[in-house]
Amino acid sequence: MVRRFRRVGQGFVRGRLYDLGEYPGAVLTRSGPFIRGLVFELPDEPGILERLDAYEEFDKSHPKASLFVRKRRVVSLRDGKKIECWIYAYNRPPGSATPLPDGDYSKLKGQNRR
Repeated sequence: MVRRFRRVGQGFVRGRLYDLGEYPGAVLTRSGPFIRGLVFELPDEPGILERLDAYEEFDKSHPKASLFVRKRRVVSLRDGKKIECWIYAYNRPPGSATPLPDGDYSKLKGQNRR
């Protein structure tokens, strides 16, 4: 499925990103630091959002019980353009998870994981 996504570029959104071990968790805010990530355009095919929701453990009928929730946010691209995107936000308190001060989970690739 992911192979059919078209890469748009790097994007930035306000919030704090946490290292949850196997994956990151974004807690979105209206101000504060930025989270950095890649923006992709989804293929125009039926059921794509439902498949992504299942992967991210988001249940539209029970959002409070979901691990992540899908939200629309305006994302700033590296070239200054702004576009509206879907973002999966972490739906739990981050607890003792390590915040990533530069908001970039990709920098942890190749490092020793817990």
